[in-house]
Amino acid sequence: MAVDPVKGLAVILFPAVPEKVVFQMEVKLYVGNLPKSTTEEELKTLFTQAGAVSLVELVKDRTSGESKGFGFITMGGQSEADKAIGMFNAYSLGDRQIKVNVAKPKEDRVKAG
Repeated sequence: MAVDPVKGLAVILFPAVPEKVVFQMEVKLYVGNLPKSTTEEELKTLFTQAGAVSLVELVKDRTSGESKGFGFITMGGQSEADKAIGMFNAYSLGDRQIKVNVAKPKEDRVKAG
């Protein structure tokens, strides 16, 4: 606590607050054309090379439990997502060339007719 010399009042000094606080938002990526044998652990290991991976979701058939050949990976931030896209879009995994891009919300997708 310091005393304000002009008014003679006690003033509480707070530590400096950073002017700009940067929040990183996670980015969800779509990963398609995966070999059916790909596991979530394999994808996590692969994408960790580009940065923090917080979630890996392989989409599976409800009846058979077999992979549908695509999934989603949540990266720690935009720069990590951009790096993953650059590193792994058109990457050869097994006998396939995978596709990686930013996942679009359901309402932004166009239904195939």
